[in-house]
Parts: sequence; C-alpha cells; structure tokens
Amino acid sequence: MNQTRSFLLIAWLAVATLLFMEWSRGPAQPAPPPAASAPIPAAADAIPSAADVPAAAAVPSAAAAPAPGVPGDVPSASVAAPAQGLVTVTTNVLRLQVDPRGASLVGADLLAYPVEKDKPDVKVRLLGTDAVHYSVAQSGLVATTGTAPSHEAMFRTEDGRSNYTLADGSQQLEVPMVWEDPATGLRVRKVLVLERGSYAITVRQEISNQGSQAWRGNAYEQLQRVPPPPTPRTSSLTNPEAFSFVGAAWYSPEEGFEKYKIPDIFEDGPQTREVTGGWISMLQHHFALAWVPNENEAQRFSITSLPGATPRYLVRGVSAPIEVGPGLSVTREARLWVGPKLQEQMQDVAPGLKLTLDYGIFTFLAQPMYDFVLEPLHDLTGNWGWAIILTVLIIKLLLYPLSAKQYQSFAKMRAIQPRIESLKERYGDDKQKFQMAMMDLYKKEKVNPAAGCLPILITIPVFIALYWMLLESVEMRQAPWLGWIQNLTAPDPYFILPVINLVVMYLTQKMTPTPGMDPMQKKIMTFMPLIFGVMMAFFPSGLVLYWCTNGILGLAQQYVITKRHGDKPAAAVAGK
Repeated sequence: MNQTRSFLLIAWLAVATLLFMEWSRGPAQPAPPPAASAPIPAAADAIPSAADVPAAAAVPSAAAAPAPGVPGDVPSASVAAPAQGLVTVTTNVLRLQVDPRGASLVGADLLAYPVEKDKPDVKVRLLGTDAVHYSVAQSGLVATTGTAPSHEAMFRTEDGRSNYTLADGSQQLEVPMVWEDPATGLRVRKVLVLERGSYAITVRQEISNQGSQAWRGNAYEQLQRVPPPPTPRTSSLTNPEAFSFVGAAWYSPEEGFEKYKIPDIFEDGPQTREVTGGWISMLQHHFALAWVPNENEAQRFSITSLPGATPRYLVRGVSAPIEVGPGLSVTREARLWVGPKLQEQMQDVAPGLKLTLDYGIFTFLAQPMYDFVLEPLHDLTGNWGWAIILTVLIIKLLLYPLSAKQYQSFAKMRAIQPRIESLKERYGDDKQKFQMAMMDLYKKEKVNPAAGCLPILITIPVFIALYWMLLESVEMRQAPWLGWIQNLTAPDPYFILPVINLVVMYLTQKMTPTPGMDPMQKKIMTFMPLIFGVMMAFFPSGLVLYWCTNGILGLAQQYVITKRHGDKPAAAVAGK
C-alpha cells in the first residue's frame, strides 16, 4: 500500500463516517398524520400477577379526554390555552407546574440549563402544554371494583397552597395533594417528594379505604408528547439536534434497553412488554423523562400513538393488581426523572437508566473512554478542555510504539524517494513495470508502506467516539475551556483552532513522503488539508481541540524521527 492509498483511505473513512451519520438520521420528518387509536392488548398469562391489568379502554385515554390544561385535543395554534389553578413547585434545580387534574406535571424548567449560553434566563423546558412542544407526565389509578382517581380526576393541595419552594438549608420538599370519594370512602393522597440537587421526583400514593367493601384496581404512569417540529436539513452535521435520537424507550432486565423512533411508533402500531424491574422513558438530545416503578412490581409497558388534530405518542406502565381491604391503606411509590442525562445520578435511580445516553455505534469505545479517562481527568483538572488535551497525551503514549513505526516508515520512504523518482523516469508510462520495480525496491530496502496505516485506523474510531461524547454528554454541554473558547460544544467563534488545525495538517502533509505519485495526485494531496480544515471549522471546538492537539504532537514526533533518520540511507534506517 503506497502513501496515496493511505491518504485516500483516511479520506474515504472520514467521508463514509459523515455520510453514515447523515443517512442514519433519515429524511426530515414532518409531523406524522393522525393515527387510529389502537387498544392495548390484555396482559399475557406469562406474568400471572399482572393478569388483571386493564385494557386501554379501562384507563382514561389521553386521546379521548382533554389533556391536562388543554381543552380537547392539543390545539393547532402555536400556544395552547393556559391551565387554570396550577401549583408551582421550585427547588434549586427544578421549577415545576402541577395541574390539580390528576396531580399531573405539565411544566418543568431546568434552572441550571439555559437554552443558549448567551441567554442565561431562558431555561430548558422539558414539560409544557404549548402545542408545538406539548409534553406531560401523568399518573393515576383505575378500579376493577369501586371508583378511582385517574389522571383526569381533580385533586386539591392538602394545605390549600399553590406555591411550594424548597427552603434554604432544607434537603427535601413535599407537596401533598388529595382526592376523596365520600360515597365509597376511598381517599388517595398523592405526595410529590423532591430533594435538593436531584432531578428524580418520588410520587407516593397513599390509598386509604374507609368503605365497607374491598377496593381493587391498578396504578399506572405515562408520558405523552407531540413529535418535535422538523429540523432544517441545512443544519446537518454541526447541529446535533438534527440526528440525535428523539422518541420513546423502555428497559427490562430480560430484554435490556429498547428504543423506538417516532415514525416507527406511528407506523408499527402498539408495542407491549411484560416487565418486572424496568422503566419507561421519552428521550431527546441531552435530556430525558422517565418513570421508574418499584423494582419488585410487575408491570405491562406499552407504547402507542394517539389520534387528533395534532397527533401524540404515549408510553405507559400499568401495575399488577392492588387490593385495599376495608379500613386498610396501601402506599405505592414510583419515581419520575425530569432532567439532563447525568450518568452517575441516573444509574443511582435505576439500573440501566444511564443507557438513555446513546453514543452510537462507537458506544463500546466512547463509554469506557468517558468513564475511565475523560471524567477522572475532569475531576483532576476541573476543566473539560484540559481533560481532552490530557486524553490525547494518554492516547499518544499508548500508541507510541505504533506511531514510532509509522514515522520510521515515513523516514525510510523519504530516504528512498529519489530512487523511486529515478525508477519512474526510467519506466515512463509503463505503470505495471514501475509498480513491480518499486515493490522490489521496497523489499530490498525492507520498507513496509503499510506500516503507517495502523495508527491512522486506530485514531479515526477514537476521533468519532470523542465526537459523539462531545455531542451527547450533557456534562460537556456549554462547558468552557479558556480565553475565547467558552463553549466546547459550539464551533470556535473566531476560527482560531480551525486555522491552527489547518496549518498543522498542511505541515504534516508536506513532511509525508509521496513516492511515485503523479503531479495530479500531488495537487490533490496538497489540497486535502484545506478541504478537511474548512470542513472541521464548523465542528464543535472541543473536537477541533482534540484534533489540533493530536496533530501537533504527531507533527513534533514525526519531525524528530525524520530529522534522526531522514538523511540516512534506507538500509541504515531499516537497521534501527
């Protein structure tokens, strides 16, 4: 393999990767057409304790009944009618709006996460009732005997308040809401428990039966959203919103993590799973919503679409039967995650919840690199930019033996380059004889042109893995480095790093031998740094920082080895 093929291989790998990323996101998706509502199948006999889980008709349908705070279907207007009598709950990291109807969460602002770094007062909103980004988290009960409060039942705050704030010095905030049925004696007290610094909300339901008959029913939790508006195709590679996963997902210990893209939900019809110890979720770039039932509770998970003027999709978990005898009470808890995909915190909430952070096809490389290299280096330096630079140093040290062989191979190639040019003049247009003579020369001088390929092949996956880490890890979102780089996940505002990167790539190309290459190929190789340099100018600055550091260290190593071996005869270099 000559150097032309080596560089063409690099170019092909880069282009193939970018094309794969573009292809994998598919065409821009318009809002799906209204879908027919399909009933959720009855529970399978595989889990006897869940055999009495009601069919969809028994659970008040989000399609048939008005959504919390929205009259009828989600309106097609840009802003939905505001809900009345909302309860506001504020901690140091969350500001929630709770609708008394079902004690449902219909608003959630992440106080530590601005939408844009230069607009710190505009926070990321994960739940809301505006038509374009409609998203709610609901829970309720359904009865097989008697009555029960679904997510449409009207609750009231136990103390009559409409505003709750986590007090300074307090670690926990409770918001109690009550529903009662005097006719049957059933009383349900639903308590939202929030903790300082946590995005996990405990929803505790205390079911008290003061009647004369046993109450039987099921609990359920659900998330419903409208599909996001189409992303403009022009944003493509530099806008992760264009290809990051958006849709529903669930997890079970038996089947693992499964995710469903929005078009598949509308096209494939309802999906169900019988699960114990899992969770359901809705995912988007950097952030997630997830209901986590008790790990010992049997559940039937389902994903389906809902018809209407603006279609919605819904993921739901329905519990095994619950029975409360006369004069008795039962307490049931589930947790709701509303926040960023913080890996350590999510793993503490539920097994597998950190899988909502998806690094793509290079997860096997990106995840351990983050867990064992980047995150510890960030803990050491307190800065993601320096952590990236130190990561490059570690990778360079690990690959030093291969890199040394690569640059020694380049040095040998430079040493015999005049003799290859002489062979080219001797054989003229007879390319077959020229190639045979050049291979004989390689064999005689013990030069292996392919020796420089392996380090390149290793570097490319590392580069792509870091690319996904920068785009998907919320820990790096809007993180500063130094000076003019105040957001590693955004392009360099002054193009300083891309210019340095272009210069480094050009110098590296000039130092790389090109024996036997015709004038046209040499011109193409001369322009390659410019092409890749311009392309990378719009990549996240953290990624360009990685590539710059890698290139500078590689250039220095190549320069030293070339100076050491470049002027020696090839046979002498081969003996080193």
